[in-house]
Amino acid sequence: MQKYFLGIDLGTGSTKAVAIDGQGNTLASAQQHYTTSQPKPGYAEQNPEMIWQAFLTCVEQVAVKLGNAAVAISFSSAMHSLMPVDAGGKPLMNAMLWSDARSGEIAEQLRNSDKAEDIYRNTGTAIYAMSPLCKIMWLQQNDSHIVEKAHKFISIKEYIWFKLFGVYEVDYSIASSTGMFDVLKLDWYQPSLQLAGIDSNKLSEPVNTDHRRKLTDGVSFSGIDAETLFFTGASDGCCANLGGNAIKPGTGALTIGTSGAIRVGSSKPVYNFNAMTFNYLLNAKTFICGGAVNNGGGAVNWLIQNFLGLELNEESYKHLFAEIDAIAPGSEGLIFLPYLYAERAPVWDAKSSASFINITSKHKRAHFLRAALEGICFALNHVLHAVEQADEPINELVISGGFIASPVWVQMLADITGKRLIVLQSDDASALGAIYLAVEALGIDINAIIGKDTEKQTVIEPDAKTHQMYQQMFGIYRGLYDSVRASVHQLHALANL
Repeated sequence: MQKYFLGIDLGTGSTKAVAIDGQGNTLASAQQHYTTSQPKPGYAEQNPEMIWQAFLTCVEQVAVKLGNAAVAISFSSAMHSLMPVDAGGKPLMNAMLWSDARSGEIAEQLRNSDKAEDIYRNTGTAIYAMSPLCKIMWLQQNDSHIVEKAHKFISIKEYIWFKLFGVYEVDYSIASSTGMFDVLKLDWYQPSLQLAGIDSNKLSEPVNTDHRRKLTDGVSFSGIDAETLFFTGASDGCCANLGGNAIKPGTGALTIGTSGAIRVGSSKPVYNFNAMTFNYLLNAKTFICGGAVNNGGGAVNWLIQNFLGLELNEESYKHLFAEIDAIAPGSEGLIFLPYLYAERAPVWDAKSSASFINITSKHKRAHFLRAALEGICFALNHVLHAVEQADEPINELVISGGFIASPVWVQMLADITGKRLIVLQSDDASALGAIYLAVEALGIDINAIIGKDTEKQTVIEPDAKTHQMYQQMFGIYRGLYDSVRASVHQLHALANL
């Protein structure tokens, strides 16, 4: 019988399961994709039952491949989801995702209030529409009847945990991304709860990320053994740092999925109120600090569908990157502000929108495609500068996400940031990080496992001349949105009349 540990990553676009043995060898994986519903402009929702079924399917598929159930299952999950449930745990509405922007005006008002900095410093979460705090405030104002019926306000991961064990528990990591959790005292933050108009009994019990449970007698699911240990795990971003061995000083983690983020490990919060860099918890003693952008792979998919008119598949991505590779770095002066989906750090504007700047008659479709990817990299570099301003310099970035399959995109990122990029493995870093939390809690030394990954790392160095050119373009990029922000807001208002 094959002994293995299973990491489950509950992502925005899919749920993925990765199985490894005690030596860190990847044995099997499974993935189930699903869609996001956008019933109105600014809304982004998912049916939690769809994710529950994806989780069960992934667990069962891995168990079938390996012939038995996992020793332990640990979770990674996307942050900032929120849904009210009734006393029986039934959702009263679909889950509002991190990308849901309907509470944007509430967040803007709160961010400009005299309470903003205290909330940010105590909860570690930027004040923005993604925050569950702002989502509950929106529900109070717009769907008060749902608030009255709500027994608990929970995330998608808490929903899965409740379906398994019938209890409401939330790990410190997911709690630290709600805007309602005191990351220093490890308890719910009363000033935030007062703003949300709820008591702590409307939220789950906070537990550390190594918290474990077994299924109770009489409860069973296909592919799960009665002896299988379940660990709450952490958020996807925090798990990605651990899974990518990006915890030590001077090393950051950069992930591009649907969105994108840059994160560093720290023993204490790293504050930058103006840029509102985040301070989430990997566990009770370790902070993962950084910033996230909304426009990563989602913006690339927009390009493929709207510029190329193609379906989203492997051939379409190859077509995109082949066109981009034919254009010289800098796209002949064309710059893209990649704010297709209301931008997070360091812009923090739910009304932001994308723009191409400096279009001339010499620019062809391929120029627009390359400029768009350069814009995504500029946005991440903007976050990188904010993190370095608040903390210490970052010398290298451990990168993960689907974009690492494109040499063109990876080299572009190296040239724009000027940093050494390291690819440790092609497997999902968030799922691996979840496994490492469980393995360490079981008393197994994870350093040997992580060290094994470093033996097969790929290093990408920036080109000095290209980086110098990109630095000049980035200096222009940084000032562009502030110069058009007022006009963008006016156009936003006209479009929504």
